[in-house]
Amino acid sequence: MITVFASPDDVEAAFYEAIARADLVALMSVWADDEEIVCIHPTGQRLSGTAAIRDSWRSIFANNPRLKVRLSRVLRWNSMLLAVHNVVETLYIGDEQKAHGPMLATNVFQRGATGWRLLAHHSSSAADQDLADRRAAGERDGDTQRTLH
Repeated sequence: MITVFASPDDVEAAFYEAIARADLVALMSVWADDEEIVCIHPTGQRLSGTAAIRDSWRSIFANNPRLKVRLSRVLRWNSMLLAVHNVVETLYIGDEQKAHGPMLATNVFQRGATGWRLLAHHSSSAADQDLADRRAAGERDGDTQRTLH
């Protein structure tokens, strides 16, 4: 059974929820059915295609079965068939109270016959110390949304 995601926000929520549960099947269900999908981890490793992405996440979950990602400062650009979200990710591992990051991530979504799907995920370390300072202070950032024409 194929999950139909009604919006890019639904796909993004399912992606990060799957990470929190270390659920490889659910994580892979959010990706587009296209061998040109791309995932770039903060280590800089570029993965292309379903098999490479699946193997990478399988390894991540094997080494870190409890990951939680908190999103903030979401910027959204949306059109009828394509959406791009830029977010700040803060990572928590296991029971650690210490946050890892911040990391900047860009998620690209495509609308197709089976609803919205993730086409690309690119996460990298943030060089912006202001983001880290805001995170440490617990500041909540609002979302910004733009419509592409």
